[in-house]
Amino acid sequence: MTDLFDTAPARAGNATAAARHVAASIASGVKITRAKLNDAMANAFGGSDADGHWTQRESFEILEHATVLAVNGGAKPPSIAEAIALVGRLPTQTVRSEEQIDWQQFSTPLDLAAVACLLAAPQDDDIVLEPSAGNGLLIACLPPVAALHLNEIDPARRARLAAAYPLASVTGHDGAQIASVMTAAPRPGLILMNPPFSRSLGRGADALAAVRHLQAAIKRLAPGGRVVAIMPDWFAQSARMASVWSTTLASVSLRTSIRLTHAYGKHGTGVAVRLYVIDKAVGDTTTTTIQRRDVADLLDVLAIPPRLPMTAVAPTPVKRSGPISLMRSVKSKPAATPRIFRAPARNDVLPVSYAVLETAAPLAEQTGVYLPYRPSRIVFDTAGEHPTALVESIAMGSIPAPIPSHVPALPERTVTDRLLSSSQLETVVYAGHAWTQFIPGLSKPDKEGVGLVLADDGRAYRKGYFLGDGTGAGKGRQVAAVILDNWLAGRRKNIWISKNEALHADAIRDWTALGGLAADVQPLSRWKIDEPISMAEGVLFVTYPTLRSNRGDATRLDQIIAWAGADFDGVIAFDEAHEMGGVAGGEGSMGTKKGSQQGIAGVLLQNHLPLARVLYASATGASEVNNLAYAVRLGLWGPDTAFANREAFITQIRQGGIAAMELVARDLKATGLYTARALSFAGVEYDILRHELTPEQIEVYDTYADAWAVLCAARHKTAYREEAVMRRNAA
Repeated sequence: MTDLFDTAPARAGNATAAARHVAASIASGVKITRAKLNDAMANAFGGSDADGHWTQRESFEILEHATVLAVNGGAKPPSIAEAIALVGRLPTQTVRSEEQIDWQQFSTPLDLAAVACLLAAPQDDDIVLEPSAGNGLLIACLPPVAALHLNEIDPARRARLAAAYPLASVTGHDGAQIASVMTAAPRPGLILMNPPFSRSLGRGADALAAVRHLQAAIKRLAPGGRVVAIMPDWFAQSARMASVWSTTLASVSLRTSIRLTHAYGKHGTGVAVRLYVIDKAVGDTTTTTIQRRDVADLLDVLAIPPRLPMTAVAPTPVKRSGPISLMRSVKSKPAATPRIFRAPARNDVLPVSYAVLETAAPLAEQTGVYLPYRPSRIVFDTAGEHPTALVESIAMGSIPAPIPSHVPALPERTVTDRLLSSSQLETVVYAGHAWTQFIPGLSKPDKEGVGLVLADDGRAYRKGYFLGDGTGAGKGRQVAAVILDNWLAGRRKNIWISKNEALHADAIRDWTALGGLAADVQPLSRWKIDEPISMAEGVLFVTYPTLRSNRGDATRLDQIIAWAGADFDGVIAFDEAHEMGGVAGGEGSMGTKKGSQQGIAGVLLQNHLPLARVLYASATGASEVNNLAYAVRLGLWGPDTAFANREAFITQIRQGGIAAMELVARDLKATGLYTARALSFAGVEYDILRHELTPEQIEVYDTYADAWAVLCAARHKTAYREEAVMRRNAA
């Protein structure tokens, strides 16, 4: 769309003339038809749209601007009934442009804006923010307030805002980022918003764009403040949106919920919308939803929830230097107490600085078979200790890690507010360090198996990192931190694989704890198996059962690889990595076992994305050496190792027993590819509680044991009989 307020004086004057002419007609109560609007545009621009002087979409932009000018010129803001009548005199917008769709420029109808302003219950001393202000229709019905901040990313609309609201502060930030880019401005006590529903800056198509904007607005809002938000119809308390809903509204209370099915008819769409009144104080987020067709049907049911008291800092009294006048009450009035707002603490993305120890840190005193854990090669400047003391085995603690080269860049508060301990930050450092290395030689996936074969036309494979911490060390938080480090470095596609869907909520918890948005972490199950993943960037959450699934020729593995792309260099985090155990099959207690399908899928994912930054996280990653077959990025076999291939590695390490496994772990730590810490049980006391079985319980147990003995014997006879039949048939 042509910029109606560009630098060409003639065109800017034409646009202004058209808007003022239409505004005068609106203010006088004249019905604005399409013909009258077109005449105003033709007269102002010196020609018709057919001659290319302007477009129909531009005329509707002028119409919205004229509506704002007409309302602002009135003695007072229109009531809802007056706004309904005014909207009825305007033509229906029937033309959309590609730019309008790209920017999601669907302005708020004036009657709906009047409802929003009424429910906002604005106060004289409010600082008001509209994060996606468009042409200014949403706040057109707002009474005078202390300060008005309008944010709009489109420069043409931003220019119209400046013309319509000369006293307002107008900025051009991405509305989804206002919580981080507007920290220097006073925090608003009231936010009115109509965010883009399905597109985001830098993401393109984004089903959760509106949620991102709402989350940013809530973060930006002062405690006790109010948000009145027009949201898409799907953002509601439902089973599908339960996680996003609860995370988004965790720190607020929902005061009013309205659903309108035909509120946007005059703006050329029949989409249903929801109107929420949200106060920033922890409370109930469940409320009865008022459902109506349009604004006219709302008039008899609207109730304005009272505002909460704002959290403000009391000012310091000013001491008078001179004597108090006896005529003070006559001479002056007490000064009004100003409302003081505190800007949020800075949270800039900064390098996580640390000092390198050329000589490894000394070992602490041994307790049993454990050593108190300490980062052996680095000392962080400001990081805190882990909330609970950590230990590692003597065998592991006696081996120092190498001096790392990677310096993470994380939000400042992750360190200053102790969101990550020094031990957890060490994982981020060494994971980044490991990912600067590559497995020797060029390889490509084996066409007949799950391994890699050396090939001159192959590719270099990036090494991985194994996080072997035990329960309580915060593996999920560390996975989130590693992904965040790469996210802030520009790698905005990442994959988080875990055991089941229930852990999706845990992933969101850890991601948002470090400053991410819940909407960034999306489950693969949102997309059908045979459709492309439409998320331009984000953390794709995948479960192991989903990873191995297929339907006909369509597989989830192919779907993920297609989304990632051949040059994918983001993080693939295999949380609960032991779920891939047994990928190579082998001998088990019940005989020979085939390789696990989800293990095979996990290895194939690694094989097809050679530049991926692979992170294995498991407290029980290798209960049996054969299970290490999934850790193909650790460089345990192949060129420049003692083992020609995976089979040789498994065979020789199995022969060496536990001692050989211990040597593997020590070697991995010495090369900076592995760490394994556990919670200390120092100071823990326990008693042995013995339960004496009653005769009845013993009898029940014996009966079950006898039954199992019969079943096992029958199974053995059946297997023997089947083998005999097979031999007879073969003969």
